[in-house]
Amino acid sequence: MHRSVRNGVSIALGVAMLGAAGAYWLTSREAIAAVAPAPASIPVQAAVAVQADVPVFLDGLGTVQAFNTVTVKAKVDGELQQVLFTEGQSVKKGDLLAVIDPRPFQAAFDQASAKMVQDQANLDNDKIILQRDKKLTAQEFTTVETTQTQQSTVAQLQAQIAQDAAAKDAAAVSLSYTQMIAPVDGRTGLRLVDQGNYVHATDTTGIVVITQTQPISVVSTLPEDDLAAVRAAQDAGTVSVTAYSRDGSAKLGTGTLSVIDNEIDQTSGTMRLKSTFPNMGEKLWPGQFVDIRLQEKVVHQAITVPSAALERGQDGFFVYVVNPDDTVEVRSIKPGQISSGRALIESGLTPGERVVTAGQYRLEAGSRVSVEAMPDKTTDVSDADREGD
Repeated sequence: MHRSVRNGVSIALGVAMLGAAGAYWLTSREAIAAVAPAPASIPVQAAVAVQADVPVFLDGLGTVQAFNTVTVKAKVDGELQQVLFTEGQSVKKGDLLAVIDPRPFQAAFDQASAKMVQDQANLDNDKIILQRDKKLTAQEFTTVETTQTQQSTVAQLQAQIAQDAAAKDAAAVSLSYTQMIAPVDGRTGLRLVDQGNYVHATDTTGIVVITQTQPISVVSTLPEDDLAAVRAAQDAGTVSVTAYSRDGSAKLGTGTLSVIDNEIDQTSGTMRLKSTFPNMGEKLWPGQFVDIRLQEKVVHQAITVPSAALERGQDGFFVYVVNPDDTVEVRSIKPGQISSGRALIESGLTPGERVVTAGQYRLEAGSRVSVEAMPDKTTDVSDADREGD
């Protein structure tokens, strides 16, 4: 009996102790949970997706070519008496560049002129005789055959006068060739013949080469897959083309697309384009390699974000979108053109949403963030592009 009472008391005490220990454990966990800090927010930078008119470009490589290249050659034989240009000089069409000894050609011209005057005097005299013979024939003082013979003489002299005029014109042309003039506006190259040399019309080298640099041409290439887009842009109106230095650091000029070559290069799968640039500052130089940006179209009210927001995963591009509660979600997007630090978003975002632009490496879906800075990205993208150019 006493042993049973003692056993019951022991069990009751054990149960009480276990209950007290359990209550203490639960109270301790609640206390720890109450004082444990919330996960720290991850500092990031973010920007707002905005709408703007975005020009879409096609990029290619180009080579600058002179709009016209002319080799100034001698057209008559003679001594090169004067060279009136300096190497590298800008010349205008019609400027006198060099003079070939004109004396032999002046003598030929004078001789042709004198011959024409002489034959004209003979013609005038024979016309007087013809008129007299006609009167005498009418009065039957001379024969009809005499008058007809005189008419033939007059006709021969008239033909001779025409021949003399042609000879005089040819002599005048040859004389004019002794003055070598610039056929186009442009810039002279190196002098190929020195003053005092005897030049020939059959010489192949010429006196100097003139390259026309205002305007100037750029021949560029694009993949054949862009043909439809370029033709559509050309059908819509004037197509703007911009040339940049090969390192992209300098804008060299803006021009327009002139022509698409009439065939595709099968070896490279590219098409050739020719563009014309005013080149008033002569930043484009014949033979220079440049980068070309052809404006295909303008996408109106396109959604854009800084290109730094784009991340690439196994399934394509994505961005971290900052929710109103400052947590982030992973959002798959379809980007279009990336230019001047801005990315055109074709799908996946709406205007006004915030995307993380810096600090993504620490993020995962659901992470809490604190946005340190909100850069102002409300500037129209087309203006930003122009400033970047």
